[in-house]
Amino acid sequence: MTQFEASARPEALGLTVGEVVEVRSVEEIMATLDEKGELDGLPFMPEMLSFCGRRMTVHKVAHKLCDTVTGTGMRRMRDAVHLTGARCDGSAHGGCQTSCSLYWKEAWLKRVAPGAPAPEAAPEPVRSLPLLEINSRGKPAADGEVRYRCQATELLRAAPEPLPFRDLGQYVTDVRVGNAGVPATLRTIFFGLFNRLQRASRRLPRRLRFRDGMAWGFVPPGPNTTTPTELSDLQPGELVRVKSREAIVATLDTKRLNRGMGFEEEMARYCGRVARVAARVERCIDEKTGRMLQMKNPCIILDGVVCAGVYKANCPRAFVPFWREIWLERVTEEN
Repeated sequence: MTQFEASARPEALGLTVGEVVEVRSVEEIMATLDEKGELDGLPFMPEMLSFCGRRMTVHKVAHKLCDTVTGTGMRRMRDAVHLTGARCDGSAHGGCQTSCSLYWKEAWLKRVAPGAPAPEAAPEPVRSLPLLEINSRGKPAADGEVRYRCQATELLRAAPEPLPFRDLGQYVTDVRVGNAGVPATLRTIFFGLFNRLQRASRRLPRRLRFRDGMAWGFVPPGPNTTTPTELSDLQPGELVRVKSREAIVATLDTKRLNRGMGFEEEMARYCGRVARVAARVERCIDEKTGRMLQMKNPCIILDGVVCAGVYKANCPRAFVPFWREIWLERVTEEN
């Protein structure tokens, strides 16, 4: 149970994409949290404190999410949104560089009326609170290694209800709240139906399958048992081009991995695109265990490149994919 009475809980706002909201004060938000620093199983993390009192825009309504912990498919989330520009910087979680889009319960937000005057002065940001700091750590491993708790590791508790593909209400919600337009929604339904037919076709003899039963996006297994590496020392701000699908597949093993890192259909949509390097990633939290993973070779995050959920039922999570350097090539900027 949370620390406040149910009758005192702010009503759900029913927010839609593009609305302006104000993040409630630290005191108001803390009043909604239980002893784990959570509301409805969703942690309010120390990295979110700096946003308190700020006015922000709803980027997407987080009414669903794809399960990246156990791979069970889509899950239903209630009364939550993503805000434009609000990503976790990992400062309270060992410097994790996954850059997850933060989830905001509507109880932590206030709707701002159109034309409402801005506050005279922004509140001084709060950097830390003991309750939140303590609950950013999980139970240590047997050898004493730190385990972390964050929104990503706790998502299955915050979104315990499976959301099957056949639940048409989710697509109506996508359109109603502004997450996706009608054409994009019809497209993602088509992809979902196609992929289900492809999975069923894998029981047929290979000669009867279309594209060997691959999902739309058509990323086949790679040819390697030991995958190659390439260290080009890419740095933030450099311009790169994502290599062709064929060139990237040539670096993968039979599970579509390159040294344990996967290349998926959503990433293949960016093949041939030019983007700037946003960051080099050296560590990230394993969502399944809470362990901090240290990468032997850094991976790359590209500016503005996120999973758009095109092949994942319009998932609004906007996960940031990691890229091996061997999948990218430098581009010389024209003067």
